[in-house]
Amino acid sequence: MRTNNSSRTILQPYWKQVILISTLGWIVVWINRTALTPIYPQLSIFFDNASDAQIGAISSFYFLGYVLMQIPSGLLVDKFGKKTVLIPGFILFAIGTLLLATSSSLNIMYLGNVLAGVGSGTFYGVAFSLTNEYVPYQYRSIATAIVNCGTAIGSGIGMIASSYFISQKGMDWQIIEYVSLGTILAMIILFLLFLNRDVKQKRIDDTVVPLENKMTFKKLMAPKMLGAYTVYFSTCYAYYLVNTWLPNFLETERGFTGATIGLATSLIFISSVPGALIFSRLADKYSNRKIDLVVFLEIMAAITLCLTVMTGNKIVLLIGLILYGFFGKVAVEPIIISWLGENVSVKGLATTLGVFNFLGMSSSVIAPSLTGVISDTTGSKITAFYLSIVILIIGTVFFYIVNRKSSNNKKG
Repeated sequence: MRTNNSSRTILQPYWKQVILISTLGWIVVWINRTALTPIYPQLSIFFDNASDAQIGAISSFYFLGYVLMQIPSGLLVDKFGKKTVLIPGFILFAIGTLLLATSSSLNIMYLGNVLAGVGSGTFYGVAFSLTNEYVPYQYRSIATAIVNCGTAIGSGIGMIASSYFISQKGMDWQIIEYVSLGTILAMIILFLLFLNRDVKQKRIDDTVVPLENKMTFKKLMAPKMLGAYTVYFSTCYAYYLVNTWLPNFLETERGFTGATIGLATSLIFISSVPGALIFSRLADKYSNRKIDLVVFLEIMAAITLCLTVMTGNKIVLLIGLILYGFFGKVAVEPIIISWLGENVSVKGLATTLGVFNFLGMSSSVIAPSLTGVISDTTGSKITAFYLSIVILIIGTVFFYIVNRKSSNNKKG
């Protein structure tokens, strides 16, 4: 009993440390992801009037590297441990960012962003495996939401800093990449100092999730899992289209200028923080209603995104952005992840999260480039936004149908 009490004493403060480190990690990742999106016009000029498709491909190459790393990263984390995989990953992330900062051609930009994507791709499985493994069950959804809020904070910082210092003040775009590089190096030091090596022990709470069952391909491809992958794909498609092209859409089609572009876009990330915390707390309180909550949030996200792109009124547009942030990806993602944690064995959790993120985030590779092609073809990005809304609705309907069918099978 003494040993058991001792291990609980060690773990209790560590789960809070896990939340802090994981949140900071997402802030750093998302500063890097969003720093270039408000300055696409400047990048187009710098690279000899590159087309929207060529500029959109910068983000697509990042997400290509990121997505391709998800399943290998999950397997490596489950086999070798979180810290062993994460630190080399962030070193590669730093190398890719350095290439971005020193790029003289789009091809070098593409290469740098692939490397940055592969490197930062090691973080997802680690961050959410840590929260599912060490955070007490009753706080798991809210803890995941807090960690996920790092994405909103990092996005806001990246968008505002880039639009203000580069678009408005006229500084060289490379400066934002050197700043991002500095934050990545600082994060590597924090991982070395504060992230523990994996220890083979049970969670600090007793849950119904088995500890030793391996994750098989059949379990990974079960209908309810396919539903989760599909709804996450559709969620990410809309979100990453917004992340990469909304600043440009606001500037070229809605009349926003300078720092106001970053400020308007950051409303999504600001409102997503209370949304994530409120709905994740509800998910913890009513854990048997997580599927219903996911469906509600996705429907509201589709409605508010539609409101945002349809209106020509700037006030209504800003309200739409705030509501989309409140109900959107940052709010719904922690609930889906905690639901996955309840249905997956601990031993294969990182692998499952890798597959989940690989299939879901594959949309982030498609959305930026496809939107650029649609923009070049039609002269507007609004068709691409409508397409994302349709995809979001289809994914939500499929998720609801397969989970309702699974619930009915259990009752029968």
